[in-house]
Amino acid sequence: MSPEASVRGKKPVHKEPELSLSVQYAIAVPELPRWRLRRWATRAINAVAQAWDQESGAQQRTQPCFSAVVLTIRLVGADEARQLNSEFRQRDYATNVLTFEYGVDPFGTASGDVVLCMPVLQREAEEQHKTLRDHAAHLTVHGVLHALGYDHIDADDASEMEALEIDILRQMGIADPYQP
Repeated sequence: MSPEASVRGKKPVHKEPELSLSVQYAIAVPELPRWRLRRWATRAINAVAQAWDQESGAQQRTQPCFSAVVLTIRLVGADEARQLNSEFRQRDYATNVLTFEYGVDPFGTASGDVVLCMPVLQREAEEQHKTLRDHAAHLTVHGVLHALGYDHIDADDASEMEALEIDILRQMGIADPYQP
């Protein structure tokens, strides 16, 4: 049997992208240890890679447009979040998550920074009757998706991004964050 025949009709084997993750704590957040943030980021990265595989299956590609991800997740207080939001988005308030996407280099490494403002996350979690952990999982996934090129500026992009977030969170046992 030829090698081609042995794989004909079989789904391509998905190789998970490698993750190099740095977690920075500008404030202490014992509920969010590094291993938990890594788990959430890995779930988001693998979901993007799998979605890319499904979309490009007709071309017989088995790898996403990136083979590795270099990511920093920084947990900050309101002052730092406000300063970053003001400097980079010209919005003078602390926001829940900021993402800095740096694209994919010629070697296939995607990179980005995700900044989570813990006081805003805590307040939002309480207002939405969610645990801090579930809300932080959602916004970590959301930030990682932004770092990998997803956005929600127009309705079609927002629908695609939200559907992916909902699916990732569902697989982690977390309810749809867009439903009250």
